[in-house]
Amino acid sequence: MKKLINTPDTFIADALYGLALANADLRVDHQNRIIYRAEPTRAGKVGLISGGGSGHEPLHGGYVGLGMLDAACAGQIFTSPTPDQILEATKQVDAGAGVLYIVKNYTGDVMNFDMAAELATAETGVEVATLLVNDDVAVQDSLYTAGRRGVGLTVLLEKIVGAAAEQGQDLVTLTALARDINAKGRSMGVALTSCTVPAVGKPTFDLPENEMEIGIGIHGEPGRHRVPLGTAKEIAEQLLTPILADVDFTASPVIVLLNGMGGTPLLELYLMYGEVAKLLKRSGITVARNLVGNYITALDMAGCSVTLLKADEHLLKLWDAPVKTSGLRWGI
Repeated sequence: MKKLINTPDTFIADALYGLALANADLRVDHQNRIIYRAEPTRAGKVGLISGGGSGHEPLHGGYVGLGMLDAACAGQIFTSPTPDQILEATKQVDAGAGVLYIVKNYTGDVMNFDMAAELATAETGVEVATLLVNDDVAVQDSLYTAGRRGVGLTVLLEKIVGAAAEQGQDLVTLTALARDINAKGRSMGVALTSCTVPAVGKPTFDLPENEMEIGIGIHGEPGRHRVPLGTAKEIAEQLLTPILADVDFTASPVIVLLNGMGGTPLLELYLMYGEVAKLLKRSGITVARNLVGNYITALDMAGCSVTLLKADEHLLKLWDAPVKTSGLRWGI
């Protein structure tokens, strides 16, 4: 294992120290491992909180800022943040209009965010709503979940709901918007290599040079099947076919996320986006917006994922609204 680290035990703490120094718009609570906006949540605005295991950067800390999250809770590598972390973040971002949790559908995340919501309501009376993201069409249940996993759609959802929160929309409206987005988005991923967790020091699974794992999870969970390594065109077909079979994306324009898993060069991601775009055009699907790059990763895994979101004019306006985070920035 070759990593730019000091020790596995201090990996997350050291990374958060660097994150704080590199971003003047952020404030990091190092004791509780919470990333906040530097400025407090303005009065009357719904607070948005997400979080999860570290190792998926820029998710979630990279999406704290104007137009997206108010706080993100960082767990250990691929490990859920604790209820105490989430509770502390809830207390800090509550500005009188309630708090919305955006939670990827993994058993530990769901349990700990639910527990934090109960504690927050009991201790402070703050109104908390929760949205579970479960967009992965690869598997119904996995090593980490009961039901579909939450993956790439999380990024798009945090951006769009974050824009609506900046406009002053209330908790009920934001929760309904988040549910609508979750219903309209689907994702699928592929791994060409495993990832290596620093504390373990070796690849999570063995994947021969001439094979790839279709439907991989962002923690290295197995997917639908292992198949011979294909061309970019063949991989694009294997990712899009189950997505298009699950939801009809022809009725409205789509936002496309072509996401790297952390170890794939941007040159290859652009190549893959070209193949995806050709297949979508052939299927009668209009691309309105796109993102290409590393937005929700699995440490150093080589591979990519595709996310499609049906986007009407309202969602596109929210997508285009200004955002200023370390992971996404436009319109500022």
